[in-house]
Amino acid sequence: MRVDPQVGILAATLIAGAVTVAAQAPPASEPVTRSIHLNVAVMSKQNTPVAGLAQEDFTLLDNGAPEQIASFKAVTSGQEPVEVILLLDAVNARFSTMAYERDEVQKFLKANGGKLAHPTTIAVLTDKGTQIQNGFSTDGNALSGVFDHYTSGLREINHSSGYWGATELLDISLAAVRELTAFSAKLPGRKIVLWISPGWPLLSGVRIEISPKEANQIFDNIVAFSTQLRTANITLYNVNPVGAGESVLRTDYYREFVKGVRKPEQTVLGDLGLQVLATQSGGLVLESSNAIADMLKQCLSDVDSWYEITLNMPPAEKPNEYHHVEVKVDKPGLTVRTRDGYYAQPEPRP
Repeated sequence: MRVDPQVGILAATLIAGAVTVAAQAPPASEPVTRSIHLNVAVMSKQNTPVAGLAQEDFTLLDNGAPEQIASFKAVTSGQEPVEVILLLDAVNARFSTMAYERDEVQKFLKANGGKLAHPTTIAVLTDKGTQIQNGFSTDGNALSGVFDHYTSGLREINHSSGYWGATELLDISLAAVRELTAFSAKLPGRKIVLWISPGWPLLSGVRIEISPKEANQIFDNIVAFSTQLRTANITLYNVNPVGAGESVLRTDYYREFVKGVRKPEQTVLGDLGLQVLATQSGGLVLESSNAIADMLKQCLSDVDSWYEITLNMPPAEKPNEYHHVEVKVDKPGLTVRTRDGYYAQPEPRP
């Protein structure tokens, strides 16, 4: 049973407001393509990327059935364009942690003499929306000044309390996902989004009932976000600096929702959580009392070395047909991570 410790028991009629918020996400409108691109991270027991593997070391499964690898490429740092978006979430984070988070981001930007491995830009989420710095730079010292400019006026955000306050957070947060995917879709190469946040409310729990219409609206959002993150070539990472007062139950709750959703009647709003989107994109969810700068560095180790695999999408029998993807490596002791799956569409009618 999926019980949200944030929300508890809510009247069923309240769910309508949150569904309306989530339904603002646009439907996936990209043309149907028959090629699915996967960025595959292979990590050792020491959590370092493993290079030098060949195509024959990999097995690709689509809905549990072996699938031919259409193309394969081993990539090392510098071979392919990678751009990093570093986002500080001032909407969902506790105000008491913001000073610490700002200091840690500054520490990350100024490390190694301010020389960043990849072109990076800064974004800040406030109740006024997402502010994204124009342009990318590998000069961490210069970006540190930009970051100061964006965060110097941050203050405690006064939201409504209770359930309706939670839907307000959800509204702002999902709008930010839409803005980031639209921004990233215009950029070449692979995009790494490092989202520093505890995540937004999952708004799922016992005694919450949704109508078939509401379930369809949530499902449309799930398909849209999955497709937009995939086609924009985004890998999303969630870094949550868990404090002493943080509930372990709360931080682990998102795991109830990471399995791909196949049909509307399976949906709940928790399926749109930040940690869920990050996991399904092939990224990491790091929830720790460790330094944020160290966690950001760990996320970026994924692009020191990775593998690009494509598969040919089979025609779907119906719209929004979910396919779970697995990539396995025939080597002991290695961990493989990639996007969870994709939504296939039928062949367009002539």
